Amino acid sequence: MSTRRDEAMAALREWSKPGRRADLLAAAWQAGETNVSALAEAARISRPTVYADLRSRGIDPDHRPKGNTVIINLAPLDIEGFTGVGERLDAEFDAALRRWAAEHPTATHEEGKIEGMRLAALMDTTYRYANVRDLLAHEQVARAERDRLLHQVELRWEALSTATAWLAAHHAYVLAVDEARIAIDMWRERAEAALKRPFFCSSPRDEAAYHQIQEAGHPALEPAMADLDQTPARTAEHLRADLDQAHERRMGLAAQTLRVAQPAQ
Repeated sequence: MSTRRDEAMAALREWSKPGRRADLLAAAWQAGETNVSALAEAARISRPTVYADLRSRGIDPDHRPKGNTVIINLAPLDIEGFTGVGERLDAEFDAALRRWAAEHPTATHEEGKIEGMRLAALMDTTYRYANVRDLLAHEQVARAERDRLLHQVELRWEALSTATAWLAAHHAYVLAVDEARIAIDMWRERAEAALKRPFFCSSPRDEAAYHQIQEAGHPALEPAMADLDQTPARTAEHLRADLDQAHERRMGLAAQTLRVAQPAQ
């Protein structure tokens, strides 16, 4: 987390002046904190209030700023014939070594050994890179879906105020809550899986291979790894608790509406 983002969130936790809260929320958002639940917790307000404050400052919470950590929808790997696909490793290594031998017919045994070690490092690094990148991409997709569905809950609830087909709109809200619960659990699973597979380079050959991958146009993994929630289980628990608490209160309010709407017996 950046220093600017830390400072913005610290200021948000200490807001007191009327009207200042929306400015601090906007500052935290622009500093990179786009998790609405985290903003709500820091400001000690509800998520709907966060959405309202952000919109009052011209920020659309549905369009989160994208940094350099987005790694989804990327081109497949092909680094000197290495794709990072596990079942192809041996065949790709043999093919790469044969190509090198054909291009260097006068190479010595020692030179061939050195090239084999380089190719082995490239094969291993490409494989580990592909694996970690895939886990990070799944986490990012799940995180975006989690946030989208949590916001969908708020939209469905707000729609009840003006819905003509109230029961249908209420059912849509209940379904949105259920979908948000599922999305939170799916994100937690993806985040925990990504945390279990850190990416690192253990030798100069690994570092050279990693640099080669980036030179081919593939992004560095460190920014996305740093953006991972380090406590997904706790975050998921907080998100579920907030969602369930709001839902329980709303069910009480909805029950009052239903009692008024029902014809007298």
